[in-house]
Amino acid sequence: MADYNENQIQVLEGLEAVRKRPGMYIGSTSERGLHHLVYEIVDNAVDEALAGYCNEINVEILEDNSISVKDNGRGIPLGIHPKMGIPAIEVVYTILHAGGKFGGEGYKVSGGLHGVGASVVNALSEKVTVESCNGDGAFQITFERGKVVEKLHKVREETKRGTKVIFKPDSEIFETTIYNAETLETRFREMAFLNKGLKITLEDKREEEPKQKVFHYEGGLASFVEYINKNKEAVCPIISIESKGDIEVDIALQYTTAYSETLLSFVNNINTIEGGTHLDGFKRGLTKAFNDYARKFNILKDKDSNLQGDDIREGVTAIVSVRIREPEFEGQTKTKLGNSEALGLVNSVVIDKLSSYLEEHPKEAKAVIDKALSASRAREAARKARELVRRKSVLESTTLPGKLADCTEKNAVRSEIYIVEGDSAGGSAKQGRDRTFQAILPLWGKMLNVEKTRVDKIYDNDKLNPVILAIGAGIGNDFDVSKIRYGKVILMADADVDGSHIRTLLLTFFFRYMKPLVEEGHIYIAQPPLFKLSKKGMEDIYCYNEHDLETKLEELEAKGIKRESIGMQRYKGLGEMNSEQLWETTMNPETRTLVQVKLEDAAEADKIFTVLMGEEVEPRREFIEQNAKYVKNLDV
Repeated sequence: MADYNENQIQVLEGLEAVRKRPGMYIGSTSERGLHHLVYEIVDNAVDEALAGYCNEINVEILEDNSISVKDNGRGIPLGIHPKMGIPAIEVVYTILHAGGKFGGEGYKVSGGLHGVGASVVNALSEKVTVESCNGDGAFQITFERGKVVEKLHKVREETKRGTKVIFKPDSEIFETTIYNAETLETRFREMAFLNKGLKITLEDKREEEPKQKVFHYEGGLASFVEYINKNKEAVCPIISIESKGDIEVDIALQYTTAYSETLLSFVNNINTIEGGTHLDGFKRGLTKAFNDYARKFNILKDKDSNLQGDDIREGVTAIVSVRIREPEFEGQTKTKLGNSEALGLVNSVVIDKLSSYLEEHPKEAKAVIDKALSASRAREAARKARELVRRKSVLESTTLPGKLADCTEKNAVRSEIYIVEGDSAGGSAKQGRDRTFQAILPLWGKMLNVEKTRVDKIYDNDKLNPVILAIGAGIGNDFDVSKIRYGKVILMADADVDGSHIRTLLLTFFFRYMKPLVEEGHIYIAQPPLFKLSKKGMEDIYCYNEHDLETKLEELEAKGIKRESIGMQRYKGLGEMNSEQLWETTMNPETRTLVQVKLEDAAEADKIFTVLMGEEVEPRREFIEQNAKYVKNLDV
């Protein structure tokens, strides 16, 4: 047995810990973690904006995928740190949990509260150069993999203030070091919306003609709501609610004719995707303000029940942003606010400001309340439909749809369900599957577009009802992700136009009515092959796209096998594959390709689903025209 004693206990000092376990600090070393480095540095510049000292941030993706971030803030302090005995700028970039965000003097509110951003970026970069201008000149310090290689020195005279950071991510750490400009655009657009008047410029210098995008919104959150609702029909103008004080509250909301709600919440610019006390306060205030108005003006009679929150929020798009000195987040992921004082404050601000707005705008108030009353009637119809479904299930002595071929594994973590287009493919999938952990649910016929439908119609729908029953966790506000029966929900449809349409309809349904399934990464799309190459004496080769086909043909030619001697079959649909082929190519965990559906940006996803599946035709035409060049493997 190997010795295990005091000599095996490692102590990782300084930034070694970050390089050893980067995932603890930036989530992962994938493309997501790579982009997180940029957010850390830009967030520091945004904190300067929050403090009132910065209004411009310029980000550049340089030719070698280095990143440059420049702001016109105060500049990082340059004096010798009294405790550490080295320049403050060096402390910020080499020591974890060091920064101006702890005592409350450097920054009143801040998104980066742990003081690890700059030092973590330094630890995970091949090279970092930091230039700080404090009004008395420009001073520079250079690091490599977290260590100082060029001490702080003056590089030129400069009267302006600000900070410029250039860093190159370490290829020894990251799976890829190539940046996606669109990913950065999404984040910077959101930051510019949240910080009224802040101008963020992104320039991609990797192409012959550098592309530049400018994000600058004087309307702030109102502009954010306008952006999301661009292709929706408004029921009322955008309503803005603001309040200053120990907790700053900034809210913008607008009602549309849509049947779903879109709520986004932020604390100190951090997207609190799980909500928290500030969002709870908003919901309560919204419900009370509308019910009080409806009672006061006799829209709701004495005998009528109050409108429920779900009814009042139907069709609303709302952004709730608070700035708080000492935010308390539940968990390490900063996705849910826990400060109890935020609930009461946001609640009272919303009641006060919204009540005044409704009394001053009776026409808009009535339009929203009429919509809520209609939603209430639909909810009651949905309740009856839901109970009918339950009773019907009991009468049939099973709570599972008849076409479902279930698996024997009952642990959701180890089981998966294939939702398959068509009875023919469903039959092959049932025969080819591993029944211990794979369930099959065939769907057929025309799928319901939930973007144009209220929830009561969904329970009645013979296409979606089996999906709801099979997944087993309810829908809408009753959906409980902890009750799902399968850890992977895999959409398997033909690689043609009809298959794409069915996938989009199902994804719309999951996004609108089972959103945690998407948010927590339970939805996958199967990738069946498009081609089969065969030749006597050779094992069949499957190709998943045109590029894959060409690569395989070139490899065979290199082995002396001529193209014309190879038989090539193009699959028009899943039904053309027998059960063994379907298993080997699309269902066998050892050989299949699955694409996980991820929700990187809820606002952008909301906008896209509205464009693709909503009532308006013109935005859909524009989307198709703009994105036609990216289409691959189109079957016409």
